[in-house]
Amino acid sequence: MSDAKGMAKGSSTSTPFQQALEGIEKLDAEDQQTLIEIIRLRLVEQRRAEIARNARATLRAFREGRAAYGTVDDLRRELLGEP
Repeated sequence: MSDAKGMAKGSSTSTPFQQALEGIEKLDAEDQQTLIEIIRLRLVEQRRAEIARNARATLRAFREGRAAYGTVDDLRRELLGEP
């Protein structure tokens, strides 16, 4: 039988992920909920940072003339070579 990460139960090889899960299982329910909230907030912050990096890259590309803006119709015309 395998667990959620594909390790066979009773296997002597323990991945860092498995070790983390085992540590979490030792926490009481309230601490597990707190951990879930901390992880959720960290994921939100990581996503915000990714969005900010993408925005900076897009602005840089626009300033360098490697990007343009317009409507979907503008894009369609450009792709089809229409005036």
